Amino acid sequence: MVDQNDSFIREVNEELRSDQVRNAWKRYSRFIIAFAVLIILGTAGHRLWNHWDTTQASDAGDKFIAALTLAEQGKRDEAEAALKVLEQDGYGAYDILARFRIAALQAEKGELAAAVEAFRGIAADTSVPEAVRDAAKQRAAWILVDTGTYDEISALVEVMATPTHSMRHSAREVLGLAAYKAGDMTRAREWLEQITEDTETPRNVGSRAQMLLDNITASGKAS
Repeated sequence: MVDQNDSFIREVNEELRSDQVRNAWKRYSRFIIAFAVLIILGTAGHRLWNHWDTTQASDAGDKFIAALTLAEQGKRDEAEAALKVLEQDGYGAYDILARFRIAALQAEKGELAAAVEAFRGIAADTSVPEAVRDAAKQRAAWILVDTGTYDEISALVEVMATPTHSMRHSAREVLGLAAYKAGDMTRAREWLEQITEDTETPRNVGSRAQMLLDNITASGKAS
């Protein structure tokens, strides 16, 4: 009798649970289905986005490499034209890379004023990563060693010549060389000594700085 009662109670409980499930389904089925659809669409959308993103980046990368190949072949005008298209339509970081390479090509072609202007444009663009902007300042400064003034170069890179900046070695070198070419041996020596006294200075940079320091010492022009 006890077993029959237990069996009866279980059947009643199961029936009640079935009724609860059916009622819950009737009340919330629309929300459950909508949620399931959202998950499916979200997953599909994510996969489509990844595919599109990969395809776009791959296409832009192929175009960039093709432009670099043209430049290596000496077809600088064709390379520049291809890069300008990529600058306008490039995906991801390729538009920035294209701008940088265009400026470099202009320098290679002897269009120094245009190259400096292009590098300055990159350096002033706050949408560009800071490291790329700093590199653009450096490139402009090195061109200006032969075409500009010490003050122009200082305005570009002196902020990077601090003890903790990752590009300080190049910044100090171009400042020292600019001062040396301007005949300001005292200032040149100050920058060059910062290079030789920095234990993290790359060997080639330190060697060039020491050569200039030796020339300054031999000339007797620095106080």
